[in-house]
Amino acid sequence: MPRTKGDHEARRREVSEAVWRVLAAHGFGGLTMRAVAAELGSTTGLLTHYFPAKRDLVAHALDLLDERTAARPRRSAGQGLAALRAALLDILPLTAEATASNRIWVSSWDTALADPALSEAYAGKYGRSRDRLAALVATAQERGELPAGDPARVAAGAQSFTLGLVVQALFDPTAYPPETQVALLDAYLDSLAA
Repeated sequence: MPRTKGDHEARRREVSEAVWRVLAAHGFGGLTMRAVAAELGSTTGLLTHYFPAKRDLVAHALDLLDERTAARPRRSAGQGLAALRAALLDILPLTAEATASNRIWVSSWDTALADPALSEAYAGKYGRSRDRLAALVATAQERGELPAGDPARVAAGAQSFTLGLVVQALFDPTAYPPETQVALLDAYLDSLAA
């Protein structure tokens, strides 16, 4: 794939798409310069123009994952408990796209745990997610849909339950098809409201 002047951003998008396809198929463990070059139909030399080292490639992959996650359409469900449910449903692997994204996120955990800077970034990311969930919990409590209590603690439990369900669904999709995931989440939310 010869480089042409003036199409640096287009080429970078092509490389990003190849990175995404490798991640979706092989996770972070399979993210290598050689694998991305093969997916792109180019040489590793072209990739080193954009990513001088594998660490740069991994950092780009994580940025790409963040961007795709942030841009993903979200359910809209008003306020209170319905909004909390919608936010948790958005996390689950209920569609092929959400499954691919979750597979990539889960495979990235090993990479993040091995790198102190990435670990700190991930801790921050999950903390911000809990904060958003806590605000939804607080609204549901104000509306009388959930019992009074510490919204941050309820949000931490809800996030933990949902991420655990993500892992179960990824490892055993036959036992945890979308309708089972939704039913389990609804049962969990019912138990919070009781």
